[in-house]
Amino acid sequence: MSRASRGEGPRDACGVFGIYGHPEAARLTYYGLFALQHRGQESAGLVVSDGCSVRVEKGMGLVSDVLEEGTVSRLPGHLAIGHVRYSTAGSSTLANAQPLVVRYRKGVLAVAHNGNLTNAHRLRERLEEAGSIFQTTVDTEVIAHLIARHGKNGLEAAIVEALREVEGAYALVFLDEDRVIGVRDPFGIRPLSLGRLGGAWVLASETCAFDAIGAEPVRDVEPGEMVVLDQAGVRTRQALESRRRAACVFEYIYLARPDSNLQGMNVHAVRKQLGRRLARDHPAEADIVIGVPDSSISAAAGYAEEAGLPYEMGLVKNRYVGRTFIMPAQGQRASGVRLKLNALRKVIEGRRVVLVDDSIVRGTTARYLVRLLREAGARQVHVRIASPPYANACFYGVDTPDHKELVAASRSVEDIRRQIEADSLAFLSVEALVETVGLPRGGLCLACFTGEYPVAVQDAVGKDGWERGPVPGTAGQVPAGRAAAAGGTVYRVGD
Repeated sequence: MSRASRGEGPRDACGVFGIYGHPEAARLTYYGLFALQHRGQESAGLVVSDGCSVRVEKGMGLVSDVLEEGTVSRLPGHLAIGHVRYSTAGSSTLANAQPLVVRYRKGVLAVAHNGNLTNAHRLRERLEEAGSIFQTTVDTEVIAHLIARHGKNGLEAAIVEALREVEGAYALVFLDEDRVIGVRDPFGIRPLSLGRLGGAWVLASETCAFDAIGAEPVRDVEPGEMVVLDQAGVRTRQALESRRRAACVFEYIYLARPDSNLQGMNVHAVRKQLGRRLARDHPAEADIVIGVPDSSISAAAGYAEEAGLPYEMGLVKNRYVGRTFIMPAQGQRASGVRLKLNALRKVIEGRRVVLVDDSIVRGTTARYLVRLLREAGARQVHVRIASPPYANACFYGVDTPDHKELVAASRSVEDIRRQIEADSLAFLSVEALVETVGLPRGGLCLACFTGEYPVAVQDAVGKDGWERGPVPGTAGQVPAGRAAAAGGTVYRVGD
């Protein structure tokens, strides 16, 4: 189901951004984070350097809650990185907001991370036994400690040595006083792209962030590749051996913005083709097709075109209600859905409706939407899902419910149909999904559908598993807004 409209998950991955070589690096990072806001709404932050001082601004809430354009525009520096977060390892507190900034023997280092490290809990225990003191409960801090331990050979070598010890999914951007470094995990599970703005170079989770600042996409960062942005321009190296790709297929289904390009393919175009395939494989005798705003609109349009049915705006979205999945309790999320979506009775009444959505996770919101359409007078409601049944938890940076809460983990399609009270229900098959996306099956991570995990997950823990009591000074939820911000912390070279 479209997480833009409700809160049953999967929840988004985080978003990262980095830029080098522009006199307004902080302001452009601010705009880039706005473009990536769909990837995380719990916290936001940026770090900027002018070569002498590293300045930090971050806090809880949306980019607009945490950062003010006037303040950001006055931050001096020609290099910066930024982050928007949805927590997948570690609770939602100010201490865990990123970019994470640390001081070690080589200076100041900031890091922003999209993904999850599946062996981080074990690494953290080892580091703590050796005397490391952790300030957060995020897996990203494990990387910082490992870099510090390998720091004698310089930052780039230390990053490589540190990442050779970690497992899992990551798209990382680092910043020290005079360079920005991006690295993607050896499987390329989480996305990272390289762009250019005049003489400046840019890294971002999605190409829509390049559009927001007028930059030109250059290419995807390759799995295991390190990209260094500094005064020499851009340097790349294959830092980590990559035996196969395993790009997250859910980026195409839901996570990425439709105006982004992944591996050279436009996300909207892929979703539209998924809808077309869904119509060919699972037609329905109906009068109209509607999609659940926003991520299902492309698939619904494709379904309608292929089926020769009119596409209608049957669900109206209140865009002034925040994304409901960031609400901590299921009851709050359900209330948020009621505030967020309303059925357009004049369109629905007396019609047989095909409701297209991207996925069903718990099934509770699907049932609510079916009931909403029936209350608006729908004669029949046929639910069509532009992905296979979501039956397995993700351990690579998408916060999914526990396995036992996934409706497809223990129920047949017919059981799910009865639970959501639809007249009919159909999903795309895994084979149809792979064929439509157009990438080799071996080049995709399909674990949420197949249970075949490309990276070992036996040591992975849920985000709550990171909690070992409250981090000092951060107990409880920090409210959104400027009051929660980090106060413009400044780290000076040589301090």
